[in-house]
Amino acid sequence: MSIADMRPIAPADAIAAVKAALAEKPDCVLESLAEQHRVPYRAVLDCLDPGARRAAVKTDFDQIWQDLTTWGTVMFIVHTADGVFETKAAIPPGTHGRGYFNIHGDSPIGGHLKVERCDAIYFIDRPFFGRRSCSIQFISIDGEAMFKVFVGRDEARNMKADQLARYEALRDQVCAA
Repeated sequence: MSIADMRPIAPADAIAAVKAALAEKPDCVLESLAEQHRVPYRAVLDCLDPGARRAAVKTDFDQIWQDLTTWGTVMFIVHTADGVFETKAAIPPGTHGRGYFNIHGDSPIGGHLKVERCDAIYFIDRPFFGRRSCSIQFISIDGEAMFKVFVGRDEARNMKADQLARYEALRDQVCAA
């Protein structure tokens, strides 16, 4: 059995309800929608309009991470059922070793990732609280977000133009049309 065969499947009626909720309130909190309809987070991402989401393959992890290390300060988010943890920092480099992707460098972001549990990487471009928001979301084999990296914002709360350009270029390079 492959990892793809183990992906959680959401019932058709739940998917229809998620799509209806997104149509009614496109800038909702996606994790709340997944919880409300009892579907994996990835199922909610797959319900977004195709223009709002594009997926890269997990084998692009190293290329995407390396690119992110050149962006400067971004918003790094881990959103679980127990809390939302936000860190504004530069993405540090990392290396593979002993079954982990080991993050190291001069940044508040550090630790060890089980990269083999990463099943997909989504580039999400959608409204959030009335403003455009762009992120790269790393999704586990369980269909849940491992972590997300958002294009940073300036003092006026606008996305940083240089990071937005990098986001769009990387998305276009690694994502299938």
